[in-house]
Amino acid sequence: MTSQTPTPTPTPTQIPAGGPSSPAVPGHATTPVAEHARLGRRAQVLAAASVSYNAVEAAVAIGAGAVAGSTALVAFGLDSVIEVSSGLVILWQFRHPVPAERERTALRLIAVSFFALAAYVVVDSARALSCSGDPDASPVGIGLAIASLLVMPWLSWAQRRTGRALGSSTVLADSTQTLLCTYLSAVLLVGLLLNTTVGWGWADPIAGLVIAAIAVREGVQAWRGEGCCAPIADSCTDGCTDGCTDGCCKD
Repeated sequence: MTSQTPTPTPTPTQIPAGGPSSPAVPGHATTPVAEHARLGRRAQVLAAASVSYNAVEAAVAIGAGAVAGSTALVAFGLDSVIEVSSGLVILWQFRHPVPAERERTALRLIAVSFFALAAYVVVDSARALSCSGDPDASPVGIGLAIASLLVMPWLSWAQRRTGRALGSSTVLADSTQTLLCTYLSAVLLVGLLLNTTVGWGWADPIAGLVIAAIAVREGVQAWRGEGCCAPIADSCTDGCTDGCTDGCCKD
């Protein structure tokens, strides 16, 4: 009688606990699908929070600036409008089933918002330096600047961590723009206080020009997909290269 060799039992395919992994994309960290989806939802929540806060901030700043005759406050409100547009770009990108397909377009839209921010700050600084007379004191503007200094650093930090985990240049660029808004808040606060206490109305526009230069640099890098924190840059393999000094590479 011919003996039959037992048919080996197929070994079940092992699936990671977090679910199947996403296909590897050059320059992007491979994360489980479920985790990637969770991070995408977090990016949308942060973008929605940014849009909501900046919409209120824009209305308050422009209104208070008009009452006090402060070009700095009005320009700060316009900057908040630009922040709203940046957050809307993030929401638009992550509503797509495959957000990475909108990465390049979204990144360039954010770059345009960087340029718009710089243009507004330059125009406002030039007007402030050329106009005679100081604006009235604005307690509302001072309070708004303090509130932004408390909210914006936390929001930028959360956006930066989420962007790095996702490997998303657009979320990182949005976090940088939020950080620039923090700097503008500090500049606004110093300018309003100096104007109120010692009458130094020129301090705010000078610092604003420095921030405008930084915004232009960030806009150029975002447009080209450059910088050590931009995953789409050819030189990047993990989102941050050795020797990176950009703020987005720091926790």
